[in-house]
Amino acid sequence: MKPKKVVVNDLMQKNYVYYLVEPIGKNFHPEFKPELTPKDMLELGVFGGKYMTDCKDEFPKSWFLNAKLCHEKHDKELNYFKVNASLPLKVWIKKGWINSRHDPRGWFQWYCRYYMGRRLGEEDMRQVKRWKAIKRHVGAVRKNCAEGNKTCRPKQRQALLHWAYDSRKI
Repeated sequence: MKPKKVVVNDLMQKNYVYYLVEPIGKNFHPEFKPELTPKDMLELGVFGGKYMTDCKDEFPKSWFLNAKLCHEKHDKELNYFKVNASLPLKVWIKKGWINSRHDPRGWFQWYCRYYMGRRLGEEDMRQVKRWKAIKRHVGAVRKNCAEGNKTCRPKQRQALLHWAYDSRKI
């Protein structure tokens, strides 16, 4: 595959350049097995609809056709489980969870770009490791919620959606 150059100009990045070197949705790290695509996540309702409202030019238009978005504010009613399971961006930055050079919006931005075919070596490994660490919450939901009870632990389930785990099925 011939690398494709992407130039980003949005509210958080100006003239950021990256290359797509893998086919969309293919050739993921063998330990990285997300259950939801970025399109799925946006359609289900994540991040109160506030996330990526200014990034539509960077990603496929199909991702946004049925996305639950709100440019003005975070709206928990747009989230699948109707709860706020997000921390403010400043908290993520303070804790060192965000690589502001590449993905100033955090893990989901990294995932969207990774899904599109960008590869960053060491940064990809860091993000895959973080994704794997979140899986413990799947176990907590299974342990503490009766099978079929979709109202149990809604914040934890919403947070799992943020990380491409399909918590509707737990």
